[in-house]
Amino acid sequence: MYWDKYTHDEIRSIVFDALKKNANYNSEAILGLPGTYLDKETFYDDAPFLNDAPFLSTLITNPNHIGCHTLIKSESLDVFKGTQELEVDLIKICAEQIFGGNTDGQDGYVASGGTEANIEALWIYRNFFIKEYHARTDEIAVVYSEDSHYSMPKATNLLNLPSIVLKVDEKKRNIIQTEFENRITKAKENGVNYFIVILNLSTTMFGSVDKIEPITKFLNAHNTLFKLHIDAAFGGFIYPFTNPNNEFTFKNPNITSITIDGHKMLQSPYGTGIFLIRKKYMHYVCTEEAQYIPGKDYTLCGSRSGANAVSVWMILRIHGYNGWKVKMLSLVDQTSRLCTKLNELKIEYFHNPYVNIIAIKSKYITTEIANKYHLVADSYEQEPKWYKIVMMPHVKKGTLDTFINDLKKVN
Repeated sequence: MYWDKYTHDEIRSIVFDALKKNANYNSEAILGLPGTYLDKETFYDDAPFLNDAPFLSTLITNPNHIGCHTLIKSESLDVFKGTQELEVDLIKICAEQIFGGNTDGQDGYVASGGTEANIEALWIYRNFFIKEYHARTDEIAVVYSEDSHYSMPKATNLLNLPSIVLKVDEKKRNIIQTEFENRITKAKENGVNYFIVILNLSTTMFGSVDKIEPITKFLNAHNTLFKLHIDAAFGGFIYPFTNPNNEFTFKNPNITSITIDGHKMLQSPYGTGIFLIRKKYMHYVCTEEAQYIPGKDYTLCGSRSGANAVSVWMILRIHGYNGWKVKMLSLVDQTSRLCTKLNELKIEYFHNPYVNIIAIKSKYITTEIANKYHLVADSYEQEPKWYKIVMMPHVKKGTLDTFINDLKKVN
């Protein structure tokens, strides 16, 4: 049911076999591609250690994964066939085995990050409503909470779409349902007929998780035309493992697309956001003008590093499903222990029990403590209300003990 754990030798063998399927700039007659291997004066390819370094070897051979390889042939499919097959396997693992999608029922690609993946989703839905319903852009509203990532206002600015930004409960960080219903009703009265709704599977600041059921129940009950995108950039590689019986999956018919981010919980290189969407939607952002690319391009970024896709695939395969679940549960357990210490000090905070983020009210945090531990504030433009801690693998128990002792001195 879930993906297997591979040994280091198995991963090494599979990646090097994939590289053999790719075209070789050193030995083949390649004249037309506007690319080559990495500069050899800086990144020499005959270092002995590369024989045991599949990711670095992939990085140096420099495969271009332009296009969407779950969908159709692209310029690079034959040239970089081997590593693109690994990306397809990665997309299938994420879409089918983490988010419960049907076999071969989703498309996707490794993007530059969660921001790009979120913009890709909104771009697709804007074009979907325009093509299928002849909608004007002022008839399409993007709905998201005030705790959502800044990629949402960035996307609406780029796509020229109006926004409906929803208030959340100060303590529970949930979208206030009555306000949501009132804002949607008012928007309809003002001529908005189509809605792109973004819900969060762990917000960046709080680790809060939006409730799907009351949102979609209201929209469906009032015959509202909408598409639902899940921003799981932070929570996508932890929440499904710490709370497996959740509604944030492709089994939920209301969900059409999901963003996850490898360079957060997965500890992959930056530039490894992942965009997942049900079949039959990617064509709404096909760039017809990309005539020199067989199959054209459906992504926002265009050319992208195949090595990044391979790195995410390697990480998932070295742990396997069970190994990754154990790792995520250990982070949540460590986060919970810190919450226990905060409770003993009667310090107010917000924490979702399935996520490794704690947001502490700023009145308990001095400037010295915030600077010493590199705590992140909810705002640097005005007086912060919250500081957050993220329990990542580099966090040592001794650091947490020192942090608690410092809090005791000032609270």
